[in-house]
Amino acid sequence: MQNLHRRRILTLGAALGLAGVAAPSTAWAWSSAGSIAGTDAATDPWGVWDDATDPLVAGLLTRGQIPAVNTAMESWVRNGDPLPAAFPADLTAYLQQVNTLPSWADQAKLNRAAQFNKRMGMYLFLLYGLGSGIMSTVIPREARNVYWSEGGADMQARAAKTFTYGYDLSALDAFQPSGSFVVTSHKTRLTHAAVRHLLPQSARWRAVTDDQDFIPISNGDILITFHSLGTFVHSKLKAWGIRMSAAEEAAYLHQWQVALHLLGVRDDFIPATWAAADQQSAYALSPLLAPTPEGIDLAEILLGLTAQIDLGVTRGFLNEFVRYVLTDRIGDWLGLRRDLVSRGVIELGWPAYVAFREGLSPIIPEGFSTFDRFVRALAMLFLNNGTSPTYTPITIPTGNRPGT
Repeated sequence: MQNLHRRRILTLGAALGLAGVAAPSTAWAWSSAGSIAGTDAATDPWGVWDDATDPLVAGLLTRGQIPAVNTAMESWVRNGDPLPAAFPADLTAYLQQVNTLPSWADQAKLNRAAQFNKRMGMYLFLLYGLGSGIMSTVIPREARNVYWSEGGADMQARAAKTFTYGYDLSALDAFQPSGSFVVTSHKTRLTHAAVRHLLPQSARWRAVTDDQDFIPISNGDILITFHSLGTFVHSKLKAWGIRMSAAEEAAYLHQWQVALHLLGVRDDFIPATWAAADQQSAYALSPLLAPTPEGIDLAEILLGLTAQIDLGVTRGFLNEFVRYVLTDRIGDWLGLRRDLVSRGVIELGWPAYVAFREGLSPIIPEGFSTFDRFVRALAMLFLNNGTSPTYTPITIPTGNRPGT
């Protein structure tokens, strides 16, 4: 009965596109020998959730305290900020326990990662936005859960919250007292717990989910999202021939390792190396990708929002760049209309643009200005985060998509 009660409370859910929710088709077989814990076991991360956070947030929701908590959180922005005095006592006690970096966090690596993020800024934001963001729409349960949760009704606000996470992670002082990423991670973790409690109450969601007993946003789900972000971006940078030292690559991974820990992922699930991450991604993420009606709708909304920005390119060019980054298979799933002229420009021009920017070619490629305006405009979605009209602070939801 206890397990059944937990399953009824913690049914499928996701928030901010930061937690994938597709169930594995087979038992977990990835050995934790490749994790930062270095143990040799194969515990199923889809059977591990967030026991420290879920009961707390369920209680806050039941007592109607979330609106007051969201108001109090407005003053809690920087990592060095004190916890708001208006927080309920149980929330304060919880945050006093978790509001710290893991003992194995390496500040030198985190500082190096910050410099790497600065150097790679335009590539990172382009890949996070047009790569990872659109990939999330073909992770079936993630797409369904985002669509039917509160954020699915206002994708501009939801996208802005996702930008907040990416912007804060990529800031030079992300893990310093003056930065915001640690606080943003805690707000995201609390949000995940809220959606776990709320989404099972949606009749529309219950009508489309394919497993009523699935427990949402497990450690496995968060790993899926990490691979659609960090592992995907790292592999694309390598495929594009971007110059990265071994120290920079290790630092970029370490940044994500700490981020996963802050979201509640156990150390024995967090890959210790990029080789281990690639192996885990091929095993856990790639086989799950597929289209859904919700995902197709979300992708069109996200691309429509992006197209509203003055990118200096046509919608056809935008569609083809998504195809170029994510494969034509995904582009076909999402019904992205073809523009073969733009595709030819991208296939010939993008490698030349990257080579010139990386100092690997002295020749300014034809179409350089088009690509430069394109990536700079996308980067500004993140770099203007604090003053952009699309900026939305992360808040804990109190309901699902209206009408569900």
